[in-house]
Amino acid sequence: MKTQQQHSVLVLFAHPNIRKSRVNRALVEGLREVDGVTINDLYERYPDFEIDVRREQQLLETHDVVVFQHPFYWYSTPSILKEWQDLVLEHGWAYGRDGNVLHGKILLSAITAGGSEEAYGFDGGSQLSVSQLLAPIAQTAALCGMEYLPPFVVHGTHLLTDDGIGRHAKDYRRLIKALRNGRVSGDNTQGLDRINQDLAILLGG
Repeated sequence: MKTQQQHSVLVLFAHPNIRKSRVNRALVEGLREVDGVTINDLYERYPDFEIDVRREQQLLETHDVVVFQHPFYWYSTPSILKEWQDLVLEHGWAYGRDGNVLHGKILLSAITAGGSEEAYGFDGGSQLSVSQLLAPIAQTAALCGMEYLPPFVVHGTHLLTDDGIGRHAKDYRRLIKALRNGRVSGDNTQGLDRINQDLAILLGG
């Protein structure tokens, strides 16, 4: 991973019906004018699921930070992001003996969930925390030699007011800028259940 200079950020955005989205739409729209950030809307670009593997690999090669942004569908990703992983992260390129292209890059999950934070965990309905449920993505990052950060999670989306959504969008934009500026890493996020647990402490101010 680069140090002492700005990082380039690639947001892999996966929402099958963005027009009906309140929270994900606000989050991604808040990044549109941020320098150094590329938004790759997978459903918009590949409505037929015919993913251009080489294009996607080139995007990964030229960015330092990768963000999987999506609603948390059935404790996982929307289908196109799973298809993207299956096709793009090829053996010998992303992992394996000669697969070192992604080594040292950062991977972050940015997800929205209808359930409250209390719903995730041993005493909640899911029995598992969000971080535990995201274990396949964390392991994917490890296999590819990437640094996986605690997730950015917006809970209780169905009950959020417009003001609440705006606050989360502001936090997300602030976090992405901090990632771009090299101010966030595994070192200063260690032990957090979610990276937006307390951004004032993490980023200062």
